Amino acid sequence: MSKKHAYVLGLNTYDHDVSACLLRNGEIAFAIAKERITREKHATGFYKEVVDYCLKAEGISLADVDLVVRNCYVLPVEEMETRLLNQDAPGFMSERERNVAAKEPLYRSRSNKVVTVSHHLAHAYSAFAACPFDEGVVMVVDGVGSYSADVTEEYPSSDKTNPLARESESYYKFSGSKLETLKKVWLEPCRGYLADEFFNMAGLGALYSRASTYIFGNWNKCGELMGLAPYGRHGQMKPLLHIENGVLSVPDWLEELKEPWIAGSGKDWEKSPSMQHWKDLAWQIQDDTEMVLLARAKWLREATGAKNLCLAGGVALNCVANGRLAREAGFENVWIQPAAGDDGIAIGCAYYGYLAIQKKPRASVIKHAYFGKPYSDADVRGATDKTLIRLATKSTQSDNISRDTAKVLAEGKIIGWFQGGSEFGPRALGNRSIIADPRSAEMKDILNRRVKFRQAFRPFAPIVLAEREDEIFEGSHDSPYMLMAKPVRPEWKDKIPSIVHVDGTARVQTVREETNPPLYRLLKEFEALTGVPVLLNTSFNVKGEPIVETPRNAMECFLTTDIDYLALHDLLIHKTALHRVILPVLKFYSDVSAIVRASMGGKDD
Repeated sequence: MSKKHAYVLGLNTYDHDVSACLLRNGEIAFAIAKERITREKHATGFYKEVVDYCLKAEGISLADVDLVVRNCYVLPVEEMETRLLNQDAPGFMSERERNVAAKEPLYRSRSNKVVTVSHHLAHAYSAFAACPFDEGVVMVVDGVGSYSADVTEEYPSSDKTNPLARESESYYKFSGSKLETLKKVWLEPCRGYLADEFFNMAGLGALYSRASTYIFGNWNKCGELMGLAPYGRHGQMKPLLHIENGVLSVPDWLEELKEPWIAGSGKDWEKSPSMQHWKDLAWQIQDDTEMVLLARAKWLREATGAKNLCLAGGVALNCVANGRLAREAGFENVWIQPAAGDDGIAIGCAYYGYLAIQKKPRASVIKHAYFGKPYSDADVRGATDKTLIRLATKSTQSDNISRDTAKVLAEGKIIGWFQGGSEFGPRALGNRSIIADPRSAEMKDILNRRVKFRQAFRPFAPIVLAEREDEIFEGSHDSPYMLMAKPVRPEWKDKIPSIVHVDGTARVQTVREETNPPLYRLLKEFEALTGVPVLLNTSFNVKGEPIVETPRNAMECFLTTDIDYLALHDLLIHKTALHRVILPVLKFYSDVSAIVRASMGGKDD
């Protein structure tokens, strides 16, 4: 391809959720998280795979890229890569990746085309640079950001702090391409066991992660914590956060919190005698978080008079809190880009380069999240035409895949739905989804038992025709990225019980024809058959694995779970009787997917 476009590449590097975003003339061309390629959830390490993915998808080389902007919240990328030269840090750089990185031009680059930006500033650009508003305010709240000494933005002198303090909250206002920092809240340095200081820091996101570690043995299970919270009881624990006159305080970890889940203990988490204790803690920390976020948002609105609020940072993935902000904070509009967590840092880095360094005007709005590359029919044939696959499955080519899929959904079947480019961000938004009929109260348990293999308390989300949303769910704010929980209207709760959480809410995704025509048509076809313009949507994966990216990934998941049909482009695939013979043989082996891959030739799509 000739050099007829301007390209900026944004990178989130080394720590969790390594990702890349390629801008073409100021619009997102492609974006991908490393986990989708390597199949390691929240993948860390070197960034070659995500760079290569974006460049190959666009048909260009690194020489065609005008500017590269990157971030690593642990340390500035330059310092991080210098330390990795002489330190064994397998969590950030495996031995294999050391050998790969040494040959890559971006590693330890001294080019003036390669720039580093600090963490919250990148989050802020991800939030506002491609939002639908000309002006407004931005809230960035996450677990931990850059050291104060490494922050690359100007901020109020009254917020100056210890150079070793780390970003916890940042607040901005924007107009056009101009961004101004209004306030920063810091995580002050604290003591801990070697490298676990973060879990003891006094901050909003840090405390939520600490509770996640306490309950699940993993700091990155905040979504599960949010889902567990409605099962807890009000008033069983003292508040863990206080805010007064804009000052946040975090009391010492309560002495009664002495029942942590010990990961690797071999015990059954769901049968633990500490379960109600954990539920009560989840309720309290969720309530505390909502209280603080509402107070911050109201302050931000009153201080600026802004009508539009944009959110980013890991805490912006808290759908329940987002729903309350939309309903109660007083803003006319609340907007959250689909990759609000650290994978979305790549978007912010790219837009920082485009707006702040190249001085280009804002001219693009994110209208969807389908930034993965498309796969060809040849890729699909490569995943379906192998001997083992042909024995275990039967494929029917459809002239209307939405109509034919709706028919089997209405019969109660579970569908793997694979269309177009993959979604960027943590949510499956209808291109890499498992879809089912929401009218059955048993469907949630069926999915958990047969396909997802995850905790029974976790809810499933609805997709709904955008024009019918207000009829079924309360609240007028649009929710195209499944980042806002809304109460289900009473008259609909019994009609779609499998997507109603125990607190009466649902994590809604609205679907429009212009952004996803096949998914929109699927909903319309299902409505024509059932009168219900809603489907159950969950991510196309099993517990512990990333969402599928390629046709081969989809076929692996389909073959090794009890998904009934796979809609793969215009193919509707189901399992033959022989699959029941083949599957037990496969499950005898420890690495089922490796055997499936071998039957497919062992090559990536």
